[in-house]
Amino acid sequence: MLDKTGFDLWADDYDKAVGVSDVENTYPFAGYKEVLGRIFQTVLEKQNPTVLDIGFGTGTLTAKLYERGCAIYGQDFSPRMIELASGKMPEAQLYQGDFTRGLVEPLYHQSYDFIVATYSLHHLTDEQKAAFLRTLRDCLKEDGQILIGDVAFETREELDRCREAAGDEWDDEEIYFVADELKRAFPELSFTPVSCCAGILTLHR
Repeated sequence: MLDKTGFDLWADDYDKAVGVSDVENTYPFAGYKEVLGRIFQTVLEKQNPTVLDIGFGTGTLTAKLYERGCAIYGQDFSPRMIELASGKMPEAQLYQGDFTRGLVEPLYHQSYDFIVATYSLHHLTDEQKAAFLRTLRDCLKEDGQILIGDVAFETREELDRCREAAGDEWDDEEIYFVADELKRAFPELSFTPVSCCAGILTLHR
């Protein structure tokens, strides 16, 4: 798992590195553009929504939402990522903070139409994921949604098959979503598979 310094060093090449895996349809980023595209379309079904992005990275998704009039808030622990994203979204409210410790105070006291997290929450343990999602759900507006796009699977068996296919490329330090297991804490959770190793999890207020 990369620490803050590691993400800072990776930040300038992040979009390029992701793109190669997506185009080649390989783990871990197969389906990446489609995941972001589907979340983008869902968010824009609401006029001028307020969006919180958890682990926004270089702002690949939220910069496009920002351009279309969304009010953007975000939290990321990499100062370099924040610098790059701020260049794309000068009026966005972006904060540095480690989301394994929860939301920073200014973000916790806002309410959002959408809370999105793309390829970021796999750094949390399953227990931390559940606790953090409860916190995030409390920050949604009445008809709000949490949209998580990530390396994710419907079942543990699907994850195991992907791990076997990935071989040495598999990252044992990352803890990927298994929808069936997360539904024990959130029975209303829905999962939409997008590729062999990616999908979108949706949780409503």
